[in-house]
Amino acid sequence: MAPELPEYYFRVRDNGAFVFRVDTENRQRRIEMEQVAVVNIRNGEIKPHGGRKLTKADMREIEHWMEHRIALLAERDIDDIFRAVDYLNQVTHWSHSKASDKQLEEVTDDLLLAMHDLRSVLVRKKADRLLKK
Repeated sequence: MAPELPEYYFRVRDNGAFVFRVDTENRQRRIEMEQVAVVNIRNGEIKPHGGRKLTKADMREIEHWMEHRIALLAERDIDDIFRAVDYLNQVTHWSHSKASDKQLEEVTDDLLLAMHDLRSVLVRKKADRLLKK
């Protein structure tokens, strides 16, 4: 027995998704997807597609998806930062043990500026947090 398809499909895009209602209950037994809305997770906007009116069930599913998507993106952001920390450690090791003088000359200024900028932001944000306490 084939798994049951979800009632809604969300085609993810940069700021949200296009929302489709999935229909398999038709004479041809084909999967049909009808676009019902466009979602923007940055500003929370939900626009019905094609002049249609969204049902309470539509809104409930879309809002649930938005909450889940925002949480997922936040998890990915933190994971990316931890990966960046690992990568900085790898760059440190490369600089210390493998890089040639020529390679170091190519990257040193860019790395120093980026690290200085990052350090400045982190120190300022930490000071702000400490002052709030």
